[in-house]
Amino acid sequence: MFSKSWITTSTRDCSEQIEKLKNEMDAADAIVIGAGAGLSASAGFTYTGERFEKYFGDFIERYGFRDMYSGGFYPFGSLEEYWAYWSRYIYINRYMDAPKPVYNDLLRLIEGKNYFVLTTNVDHYFQKSGFDKSRLFYTQGDYGLWQCSKPCHQKTYDNEAAVKRMLKEQENMRVPGELVPYCPVCGAPMTMNLRADMTFVEDEGWHKALLRYKDFLRSYADRHILFLELGGGGNTPAIIKYPFWSMTYQNPKAVYACINLGEAVCPDGIEKQSICINTDIADALLALQ
Repeated sequence: MFSKSWITTSTRDCSEQIEKLKNEMDAADAIVIGAGAGLSASAGFTYTGERFEKYFGDFIERYGFRDMYSGGFYPFGSLEEYWAYWSRYIYINRYMDAPKPVYNDLLRLIEGKNYFVLTTNVDHYFQKSGFDKSRLFYTQGDYGLWQCSKPCHQKTYDNEAAVKRMLKEQENMRVPGELVPYCPVCGAPMTMNLRADMTFVEDEGWHKALLRYKDFLRSYADRHILFLELGGGGNTPAIIKYPFWSMTYQNPKAVYACINLGEAVCPDGIEKQSICINTDIADALLALQ
């Protein structure tokens, strides 16, 4: 439907677009928020630099890792070392408080409004910040869940208590062997419930959230609906960006809005129905209050 030659990058004045978006948020019958990695980055969840060096200095020194993300794919020599790395990774990105109150600012904006959140983020900060769980769909998993690595069954397991114990008891970049998690059904090693390949477990909760999301879209298919994309990049555009563009194109009452520093774009086909704001998400959310 949309080719790259049809995509327009916003160069408009941000204050004018902010005011336009504020009016749309008040007028819309429903708001669908599509959140990507840029939203969490704006909240301070960076995977490089000072934050990475603070918590992974020993791994950086031993293996030369340049960022948290790539280190997660390293073929560690033992599960004890693997979980020493991943327990830190999980804890700081799932169980610690957000460095900046960006999610709280967003919640204040949509409180009292009819909304649903679709997100590719796996840090769970929508729910931690007070968003209604029944209005959230995490498509790509959750740092707070484990699954069987095979997987032999379609179920996930909460990892908070185990991760905090790993963090407390690890020494010399290894967790004690008795803390390494194994599947309670088949005995295979457990792994993260993150969509990396076809082994990703879509459990009962995942499917219920998908149905709620589809029902929400169906209820407002021909009404004034605002598709608000926050921090969506080019890694998984088929989940948020392209569907939002398509649904806006199909509904003349719909509006597509995008806040993303350097990446706020829309196709020419929906330019008149679009609000693209090229600025930091945290700054935009404060301006919208």
